[in-house]
Amino acid sequence: MHDIRAIRDTPGHFVAGWSSRGVEDAQALVDQILNLDTELRAAQTAGQEALAKRNAASKLIGAAMGRKDMEEADRLKAEVETLKGDIAGHGEIEAAKGKALRDLLAAQKNLAADDVPDGEDEAGNVETARWGTPRVGGPAKDHADLGEAMGLLDFEAAARMSGARFAVLKGGLARLERAVGQFMLDVQTTEHGYLEVNPPYLVRDEAMFGTGQLPKFEEDLFSTKTSDRDAIRADASATAKISRQKLVAEASEIVGALQATISDEADLRLAIQGAIEQLTEIAHDEEYPKFLARLEAGQFDVKRYLIPTAEVSLTNLVREQITPEEELPLRLTALTPCFRAEAGSAGRDTRGLIRQHQFHKVELVSITTPDQSDAEHERMTTCAEAVLRKLELPYRRMLLCKGDMGFSARKTFDLEVWLPSQGTYREISSVSNCGDFQARRMDARFKRKEGKPEFVHTLNGSGLAVGRTLVAIMENYQDENGRIAVPAALLPYMSGTTHVG
Repeated sequence: MHDIRAIRDTPGHFVAGWSSRGVEDAQALVDQILNLDTELRAAQTAGQEALAKRNAASKLIGAAMGRKDMEEADRLKAEVETLKGDIAGHGEIEAAKGKALRDLLAAQKNLAADDVPDGEDEAGNVETARWGTPRVGGPAKDHADLGEAMGLLDFEAAARMSGARFAVLKGGLARLERAVGQFMLDVQTTEHGYLEVNPPYLVRDEAMFGTGQLPKFEEDLFSTKTSDRDAIRADASATAKISRQKLVAEASEIVGALQATISDEADLRLAIQGAIEQLTEIAHDEEYPKFLARLEAGQFDVKRYLIPTAEVSLTNLVREQITPEEELPLRLTALTPCFRAEAGSAGRDTRGLIRQHQFHKVELVSITTPDQSDAEHERMTTCAEAVLRKLELPYRRMLLCKGDMGFSARKTFDLEVWLPSQGTYREISSVSNCGDFQARRMDARFKRKEGKPEFVHTLNGSGLAVGRTLVAIMENYQDENGRIAVPAALLPYMSGTTHVG
């Protein structure tokens, strides 16, 4: 989310910034934002002026009536009614312009940091470091072929139950994947000071909005829809209460009328019983269809999203909070399943474990002050690199260009691991500094000892993607016999097992 005051003060900065991030006509976009802002503030001013006039006129009504000047009092009353209409009209305009402005700002990418290179796509990324010697020669079977040959990786069974882009891991391979995740968590918590968190996997749309997945990338998300049973019960109870109130009121009138016309007690009792039954049926026929209409209209539906990464859950821990400065930086980590529809990646890595709808990942999140965030970004990247080094997997660090960065990022490093079967490096971690972009969407702030609360800076990164790390291990540690040697760092997690397959 962007600060409208900053756009007002430095429109040229945003024109240049959005242009460099692929916005075709950034000048027109900034003009549209500023025009909406002007119209919003005009509506706010007009509404405030009308309110002030109404308040003044309301006070004068009492004074006019005190003077017994009823003609003036009536004129003022008419003026107040007119002003009420004006206030409501300005309020509607303010609401509409405010929503349009918020929606437009929410759809815009973060601006890149000054040291991020220009570029339209991955061709503009810059390699900044490299570690390890890529494996050349020897067996270089693709991980999918290797896993299927061992009988430990089954894509067909997964497809029968779930469709494409799912996998079943079995036996030693399943255990190796589990070992990878546990190893990563232990490294980040015991060596790098991250606090382990077990967060929810289902979140509300507000959480997704806060980290930038919504509204722009909804097609890439999986979601669930259920009914809020508590709300249904409460509404049904309220409906029944209304029916009872109507019944009591109407029954009281009918009972009184019947008592005045029927003298026999037995006949009176039967008459009252019949009247109440009839009234109950009428009340039910009137209120129940309204309840059903609310139910069918989805008024009680609750939509939640499956997290595409634990970044969503971890970062939202500080939403709508003011954190004391002395508690920063917060360093959080979680090993969770991740769920991605991958709607925009048709045809890419359709076979194997590289691009799955469901996978596990160890996520790293830091919440910092603005002056800490650049150093924290470098620290977080080295924490992710440490896992690759301990596993002795060759990799390189890439500084992403403006056109290849994610929506919420202001600067991103990608770590790419060597895959012998492809003879190239592939992404295994993305570590981003988002500045205050997410914090503004979440209203996440911190408080120094002096001064007003300020927005925190948020950072996130993979430490690492478990499935892709498993792929790298399978390919880099395969031997001539079609087995996978267990990296030395993982042996304590494998109960002495040295090879899989």
